Amino acid sequence: MTWETGDAGDYQVVAELVGARASELGSLDIQVREAEVEEPEQAPPAVAANTGDQQPADEPTPTVEAPPAPAGGAGADGGGMELGGQVPNSIGHADFMRQAGMTWVKFQAKWPYVDAGTAGAFVAAGHAAGFKVLLSIPGPPYPSSIDYNSYISHLGAVAASGPDAIEVWNEMNLDREWPAGQIDPASYVNNMLAPGFNAIKAASPGTMVITGALAPTGFFGGCTPSGCDDDAYLRGMAAAGAANYANCIGVHHNSGTTSPSARSGHVSGSGHYSWYFMPTLEVASGAFGGALPVCLTEYGYLTPEGYGALPANFNWAADNTVAEQAAWLDEGVGLARSLGWVRLVIIWNVGFTTWDTDPQAGYSIVRPDGTCPACVALGS
Repeated sequence: MTWETGDAGDYQVVAELVGARASELGSLDIQVREAEVEEPEQAPPAVAANTGDQQPADEPTPTVEAPPAPAGGAGADGGGMELGGQVPNSIGHADFMRQAGMTWVKFQAKWPYVDAGTAGAFVAAGHAAGFKVLLSIPGPPYPSSIDYNSYISHLGAVAASGPDAIEVWNEMNLDREWPAGQIDPASYVNNMLAPGFNAIKAASPGTMVITGALAPTGFFGGCTPSGCDDDAYLRGMAAAGAANYANCIGVHHNSGTTSPSARSGHVSGSGHYSWYFMPTLEVASGAFGGALPVCLTEYGYLTPEGYGALPANFNWAADNTVAEQAAWLDEGVGLARSLGWVRLVIIWNVGFTTWDTDPQAGYSIVRPDGTCPACVALGS
């Protein structure tokens, strides 16, 4: 890998391997000093350099005055709760998914790495297998800027392939997914969600639009340009009018060590709601006053059983077992269905095999021995 900067200063370079999910490969702190150069007799005209702290001249500005008028209506699209599973770039366990009662399949199609044609192929493959298709379309990790016009155009092109739902971005309350210093729920709604909703509905009126699911966290103590707690960000989205430009609120829950009905007892010792299933759902729904249903676009439990030791930053899941994974997923799906305001639950995941610094395989309901205890529990 190579990295280049034009300005002096202190930097942290973060490396990731980007596939269906991003795997962190480490970071390095670097100090860049001013170069010592002789001044020319007459300096040339100044040219603004794109150092990552500035918006390139050919990209849109990071804010707009107001979102466009909504097209196609918003809010719930009707129907009861449905179940699905996230797969890698292909559906390798369709029979297990059907056994579990899944009728949806989710693919992550990270922009700009996955073009509209490839995303359309995901849609075709899912429909051919008899599933409705959710496409999650986030962007590159640690962006310094976002070309909103290009992303919105991409959403319209992808929607033309007829996906049943599109999730607009992902975890935009963290600087891992949104430009540092620009994290702002109103900016997300005005610059991305609102025009994205209109582009999707213009190409495919029946496609459900889901807000990008946030990272559940209480780390920031509110909402700042550097990062936001999900409850504060959700309230900011609601205040900016997000309900006019979405059919469902995206939510994640994948760090549990207790049953879904528990509200305390996480191995971390924390009582913060983000570690627990029901409180996380309630925070999302409550922020919008029940105006939108909830779509749980990542719901999973990590267990190292069958693989070995977990990476240090995932040690909180060391005692989770496969039996607990199956029982908790089944309980959570039942609770979500009973609430009446959860539209969709996507199990994270079905058939991922990566086991490294990002132990995706430990979340898979298809275990190393080829069995799927969760499929039995969910389907019974």
